Parts: sequence; C-alpha cells; structure tokens
Amino acid sequence: MIHKSSIINHQSLVIGWLYPSLMSTYGDRGNIICLKKRCNWRDIDVEIVLIEKETSDQQLKTIDLLFGGGAQDREQNIVIDDLKGKKAEVIKTRIEHNMPSLFVCGSPQIMGKSYEPGIGKRIEGIGIFDMETIHPGLNVPRCIGNIVAEVQWQNFFVPTTYKLPPTGYIVGFENHGGRTRLGKTAKPFAKVIKGFGNNGEDGTEGVVYKNAIGCYFHGPLLPKNPHIADYLITKALQVKYEKDITLSPLDDSLEWQAHRAIVKRLGITI
Repeated sequence: MIHKSSIINHQSLVIGWLYPSLMSTYGDRGNIICLKKRCNWRDIDVEIVLIEKETSDQQLKTIDLLFGGGAQDREQNIVIDDLKGKKAEVIKTRIEHNMPSLFVCGSPQIMGKSYEPGIGKRIEGIGIFDMETIHPGLNVPRCIGNIVAEVQWQNFFVPTTYKLPPTGYIVGFENHGGRTRLGKTAKPFAKVIKGFGNNGEDGTEGVVYKNAIGCYFHGPLLPKNPHIADYLITKALQVKYEKDITLSPLDDSLEWQAHRAIVKRLGITI
C-alpha cells in the first residue's frame, strides 16, 4: 500500500544493469547514464550493479530498478544460458512484486517466451512477457530507422513536474531483425506512428507487464524521453519506500529539443 507522503529525508536506489559486457548495442548504455544523472541531480543516491555471469542471485535481490540492453544472437544465447535457474526466478519474482524494469531489443526477446534466430536453434525465454519473436531470415530486410510511437499503456502516468510536448510521443531508433508477436494476455507499450515497431505489420510497439517495459527503442531511449526515465525512477522509489513520491522538476529543455527534432524529421507536425 502506498501512503500519501512525498517527503523522505534520504533516498537511494540500486539500479541493475543486465550483462553490460554482452548487451549494450546502439547506445543502450546511455539509459543507465540518464537514470543515474537524473537521480543525482535530485540528490538521490544511486548504486549501479553490473549483473554479469559471476553475479549471485542474492545480489539480484537488492535491485530496485532493472535495465537490459540489446545484443546479437550469440550474446543472447550466452545470457539466457547464464540466467536459467535461480537468477531468472529472482528477476521474475522481483517483477511480480512491481520492480520497474526497462528492456530494450534483445533483452525483451529473452524476457519473452521464445526467440527464434535467423540461424541457429530456438531460444527459450524466461516468460515474463507473453510474446514470441522470430527472425525471418538473413535475406529479409531489418527494421531500421527512427521511430515515433504513442504510449498506450493505461498504467503509465506522466509526472506533473514539467510540461510534455504537445504530441506526448516517445521517440527512438530501431534496428532489429526479429519480428515480435504479442500473446493474448500481453499489452503493447505503444502504438507506432512512424517506423516498424514489433513486426512492421500490426502497429504495436513493445510490451508491458506490471512495471516492466520491453521495447525496440535504441538511441538511447531515455535521454530523448525524460518522462519515461522519470516514470521508472518514481515507481522504483514508490515501491522501495511504499510512499507516493513526487520528483523535483528538472530543466529538460535540451531533452525535449532532441525529442522534437526526431518527430519533425519524420514529417510529423507538432
């Protein structure tokens, strides 16, 4: 239960970064930098835990917010082999208990039911997201380019500490060969306005489960979408301290300039 109080004398967060040595393509490390800086600017202490093969499942239990980036097929195989067992169970349990998470490209594929690469055997995922991904083959063009989408997730809220751009879109860059199909119980994160999204056909982008978000937004996502970064930080604090948290405002003028530049580049009128 969250109580109505926004004042805590000291705030801190432990942010877990899934396999940064294996999964950090197309600027994904920028999401960690963004989360840390936005916390530091608000005097919220941050510890970054690098979750690698040698990381114990006990360390995973200390995480307040989890991030995973993209990877190639070979790296995804290495990661899923290491995750199987206790690590996967800890992550699933923590997400069931509302731990906020952001998974980009290869990471949500692993967190889904399965991923079938262009070459090689089908990879069984952890099963947090009700979705399956199939790579149609190396001769099929990849889904590449800037992307704009509109959040469809009903549980998503926009912090009121700053004004949103008029569109309320999220922007990013996608580069993936796999095509993701959501299951009957899955909810998409956003609706594609320009770009490919999950599969280039049904207009869905990403997936959500509780406070966990999966998407194909590289670029990285969070610096150009500060409202998503603040959503994750706010939720992490709320879950940790069991209080209603309101973040102090920041000057996000540069972030919104970058955001709007992508929207305009794709011919969308703001």
